[in-house]
Amino acid sequence: MNMKTCARNLAMAISFAWAASATGAPAQAVPGDMAIKAAKHAVTAYRDDVVDTLAKLVSYNTVADKDIPCDRNPRHQAFKDYLKQEATRLGLDYADYGCVAIVGLGKGDERVGLVAHGDVQPVDASKWKKSPFELDRTSEPGRLLARGAEDDKGPIATALYAMKSLKDLQVPLSRRIELYVYMAEESDWGPLEEFIKTHTLPQMNITLDAEYPAVTAEKGYGTLAVTMPATTAAPPAGAPFVKAFKGGFFGSQIPEDAQASIANATPALEAQIRARAGKQTGMHYRFERKDGDLLVTAKGLSAHSSKPEDGVNAISMLADALAVQAWPDTTAGALVNFLNEMVGTGYYGEKFGSIAYRDAFMGPMTFAPTVIRQQEGGAIEVAINIRRPQGKTTEQLTNEINAALAQWQGAHVQLAKVNMQIGDPWVQKDAPQLPVLMKTFAYFTGIKDPKPVAIGGGTNSRLFPHAVSFGPAMPKTVYTGHSEHEFITTKQLLLNLQMYTAVLAELAK
Repeated sequence: MNMKTCARNLAMAISFAWAASATGAPAQAVPGDMAIKAAKHAVTAYRDDVVDTLAKLVSYNTVADKDIPCDRNPRHQAFKDYLKQEATRLGLDYADYGCVAIVGLGKGDERVGLVAHGDVQPVDASKWKKSPFELDRTSEPGRLLARGAEDDKGPIATALYAMKSLKDLQVPLSRRIELYVYMAEESDWGPLEEFIKTHTLPQMNITLDAEYPAVTAEKGYGTLAVTMPATTAAPPAGAPFVKAFKGGFFGSQIPEDAQASIANATPALEAQIRARAGKQTGMHYRFERKDGDLLVTAKGLSAHSSKPEDGVNAISMLADALAVQAWPDTTAGALVNFLNEMVGTGYYGEKFGSIAYRDAFMGPMTFAPTVIRQQEGGAIEVAINIRRPQGKTTEQLTNEINAALAQWQGAHVQLAKVNMQIGDPWVQKDAPQLPVLMKTFAYFTGIKDPKPVAIGGGTNSRLFPHAVSFGPAMPKTVYTGHSEHEFITTKQLLLNLQMYTAVLAELAK
């Protein structure tokens, strides 16, 4: 970035900071009259259109394909073609950079960016009342169900009509508005990082991929994957042992499915497992005999892995149901022992040595098993999702994890493999748009004196200048993205439309 651009960015930041803190004159109402007028126009004129556009957006299956780059994925291209069609229809400009599409309104060197993503997480279609790629408007009145409804195609639809509403009313804009739609946010940030190297981003940005009132801190994303070795030694003759254990769907989803197979299970042992499982809350079990083995199938509740408290982890709970005895360290048995002794049914890492900690603002580290993968040769890997706040260095946390693993291996089996990736937490300390976001949120929700929050998830805010997240989910509600019951309410979609319109009217005027 050249010196002229740096100077302009600094001047812009100073001007916003000054506007937010200046005293001596009556403070201007935020949002102003024009912003309120535009918001009312948006929800009056486009209350049906925004739902129809969302229906079309979610109809495209934009789950990543590991064998096809995002800029060459035909399904992603079809989605972008529709996005271009909509932008053109609404009188907005459009540019396609492969993995990144930009929808714009207005002109000028100073710009306000909206950041969203068009790709979605994998989906188990068997768990949906209708196709997850069909906007279900009827199964649950008031809710719009589909993969991407909340994360992140609902925000794209509302952003389009917020921009359209400003255009309708010819709101004077001194700053250009740009909506960035990235096509690999859920799987690979690399293409976006490469794009940013050659593209000058807006000076101030709002990410539409988290929650309200505004997100100024995000925990670091990490994974601990440990592999139980394939064993050839048989347990004592006739003794019960865990023959198989599986569960989970993908790494950033709290799993709602798990299954265990137990050989040589006596009726008395089955009764013990049933009794222990019956004391759990939020779980459903099925017990059956198959080929002489006891097959236990568990169903919990999926959720975004950044909020394990919103789900019921079937992997953890099934392992706990089996904790009626110590199991022989067969491959699956060692896995069950590991889960019970090192993880348990909590999700803060309390049982995993000394790793548990919390930050006063960002909250506790979360530590939740999300997926079990069967490996070639009979080994089994369990992946544990980590969301860590500030307060410990990567080196300290790594050492603590390794120490806990060493202690467990000394008592059980040598792990075949350990993979550990620990991301850094992120804090935004320079967001001049925050006063506008806070007052707009307070005006439209009636919630007084809102304050910025921290989340467990990671968004593209980390890559954009002066960026914070603003919606689409309300505080203290269950975020349904990444779950097998994803939805956004019609009421929330329209509330978001009003707030996005008002914020853009204020920031770009």
